[in-house]
Amino acid sequence: MGILAANIFAMGQPFPAYMFPDAFTVPPSGCEDWMWTAQFVLIDGKMRGLFSLLFGAGLYLFMEKTWAKGGTVWLQVKRLLWLGLFGLIHFYFIWRGDILFLYAVCGLLTVLMFIGMSVRKQLVIGILAYIVGAILYGAMTIFMQVAADSQPGDNPVAIQMQEELKSEEANDIADGELETRIRQDGSYGGYVTHNLEEHGGDPAFALFFFAFETLPLMLFGIVLYRKGLFDGRWDSRKLRLWGWAGLALGGALHVWIAMATIKGGITYYGALAAFVGWSHVPRLFMTLGLVILLAVHAPKAGGWLADRISAAGRAAFTNYLGTSIVMLFVFGNWGLDLFGVFGRAQLYLVVVAAWGLMLLWSKPWLERFRYGPLEWLWRCLTYGKLFALHR
Repeated sequence: MGILAANIFAMGQPFPAYMFPDAFTVPPSGCEDWMWTAQFVLIDGKMRGLFSLLFGAGLYLFMEKTWAKGGTVWLQVKRLLWLGLFGLIHFYFIWRGDILFLYAVCGLLTVLMFIGMSVRKQLVIGILAYIVGAILYGAMTIFMQVAADSQPGDNPVAIQMQEELKSEEANDIADGELETRIRQDGSYGGYVTHNLEEHGGDPAFALFFFAFETLPLMLFGIVLYRKGLFDGRWDSRKLRLWGWAGLALGGALHVWIAMATIKGGITYYGALAAFVGWSHVPRLFMTLGLVILLAVHAPKAGGWLADRISAAGRAAFTNYLGTSIVMLFVFGNWGLDLFGVFGRAQLYLVVVAAWGLMLLWSKPWLERFRYGPLEWLWRCLTYGKLFALHR
């Protein structure tokens, strides 16, 4: 559910609008900067980070069950290969903001290289990899921000570099404008062709770009699972303290980054540096804070809403891909033709409506069936046999 709140801006608006407000096709509202700030501080990257941590914990949980039955790591490899295929189908034919291919490849690396290591080694490797990511992302994006947004003076190298960066920015904005024309006036076939021809290599680029965040977070998820965070072995009072401390520290740093980015106007490379470079370490604080607080409070949650949210989580794979399919038709002119129509505030209303659908169908379905539809299909493909679906 949280992932949709982050993704909706690249579903209902051109892809660059995910981070760069000027890429929106509608005029900004008076409170646009504050809404961008709230999104940046509370949602962007945090939902992806939380998902990555829990995915890592799930990898180890699956292996524990597999080892207990005498199985090997190759069952997990097969499972992740199928996930990667789902991800590529999602990317090219539904929505190119897919994250499943990235998770599949990082999961494969984790399983083949690190799953059998001690907790200490997994933690050390995760920390080192995250530090490498902080250096890599910071050096790359902050350098681009400085080179693109500063006055180059009479330095010919600086002038050329700035021209090249501005050209890349213009190309990205132009691609978003082309996507808008296809989604508003073209066909679904034209949309798929655009994804294949213009963005065929994007999954590999995303793997390079996000591996030093995703893979260490998966390792952190494994470490936290093995150390008992999710089964009540830790002192809940101390956990609450650490969880809120992580959220407060990371949130304060995010607010500072957002204010510095907004000052003088949000630029393309300023937004990129804020999303990827400056926030890499603060995002970890908030992600760890969130997962700790969830581990403390989720088992005690009750009531009809908690039950429905839990059911939506048990069908997370179906809800993730299903939401992309729904939005493909909501925003494409082969459906409701709403692409580029809504501003930031209206897109939040679409998110709330989609949340309502997830909460509406997930619980009744799981009361009648053992798995969500795509969870069942993935399980059948992994084990190479049909499982009973109906309870």
